[in-house]
Amino acid sequence: MGTFQIEGGHRLQGEIRPQGAKNEALQILCAVLLTSEEVIIENIPDIRDVNKLIGILKNLGVKIKKLSKGTYSFISNEIDLSYLESQLFKEEGSSLRGSIMIVGPMLARFGKGYIPRPGGDKIGRRRLDTHFEGFIKLGADFRYNKEERFYGVDAPNGLTGTYMLLDQASVTGTANIVMAAVLAKGTTTIYNAACEPYLQQLCKMLNSMGAKIKGVGSNLLEIEGVEKLGGCTHRVLPDMIEIGSWIGLAAMTRSEITIKDVSWDDLGLIPNTFRKLGIELERRGDDIYIPTQESYEIQGYIDGSTLTVADAPWPGFTPDLLSIVLVVCTQAKGSVLIHQKMFESRLFFVDKLIDMGARIILCDPHRATVIGHNFESQLKATTMVSPDIRAGISLLIAALSAKGTSVIHNIEQIDRGYENIDERLRAIGAKITRLEA
Repeated sequence: MGTFQIEGGHRLQGEIRPQGAKNEALQILCAVLLTSEEVIIENIPDIRDVNKLIGILKNLGVKIKKLSKGTYSFISNEIDLSYLESQLFKEEGSSLRGSIMIVGPMLARFGKGYIPRPGGDKIGRRRLDTHFEGFIKLGADFRYNKEERFYGVDAPNGLTGTYMLLDQASVTGTANIVMAAVLAKGTTTIYNAACEPYLQQLCKMLNSMGAKIKGVGSNLLEIEGVEKLGGCTHRVLPDMIEIGSWIGLAAMTRSEITIKDVSWDDLGLIPNTFRKLGIELERRGDDIYIPTQESYEIQGYIDGSTLTVADAPWPGFTPDLLSIVLVVCTQAKGSVLIHQKMFESRLFFVDKLIDMGARIILCDPHRATVIGHNFESQLKATTMVSPDIRAGISLLIAALSAKGTSVIHNIEQIDRGYENIDERLRAIGAKITRLEA
């Protein structure tokens, strides 16, 4: 395992530019399988999870050419379907949760799709029922090999559009069903569809390829199936989770940072949620400017009760930033209740923060109360292990604000979601060193 060594307590200054959105890139990359024509994608982040998916596409037979940094050409005109049932695919697909989204395009275009039970963050149960129930409603036959933990769907006679009400507004589930439905016969209506910017971007890309999707940005999608899709050029949005991470970093290290080209209109509640924590940030064109702040005070509710920050499907606050908010609150003035509704294991990293001196009460697997220090007591350096991507970046932010030198092991988890993070942090003054295993 690789390791970060972080000398904390230094103020940072400068500009930082967010990478392309990881969660969007994983969907967009799977969509290249829907056409035999060339698809060019710009602003692809150079991170472990995305690179793994590109490797899977290459093994499937997709012709991939890197045109420039972050820009790739994909041509899926000679797909090797036998790879889907190979031992290599079972190993590669099971290590990446995003691999589930190749099933919809493969099912739509080739009448079959297989996937080993996918991996990803260890943040609790993340069921796949929404994906496969959607495929079944479109006319696919489902099978599951319990011994090999291998899922399959087949539709040798093609898919047929229908109405469906999703049991949960799953982002990846909606994306998978949409990609299957664009080539189905007739009209598919999806109610309780996810409407995150990632999903909106996917729908816009598919429409530019010739799909007919209405209701983009809402939770009611209507998809009129077409016979084939063509190529396109698509640019991935900046990563909103990384943008939120840099806001939290600036606050915790009392630094002056400008986050460049953030696509403000796609950030939803993120800026205002950090403002509720007392963090000053201002819009400068399409940039976020965060000035140096010696302290920040959490705003309570109008009646004086304690603020609750909870996750919810878009346009609610994204669950991927709750770990960042929790860390930021450890040095705020005041108290806050963090309520992580979606994943029951995502708050279990707080014991590392408590070791560093944070005042946190873990109420249950979903809720934690944070009593801020208001910088009257600095966090102490420690040695820790990154359990998942978002906890990893949160611990890294805590370490950069702490007194002394911290060590974070298993940084491969952080690398799954953040591109060259140590180099980019050093560019704004952070004292961070990567120690290879």
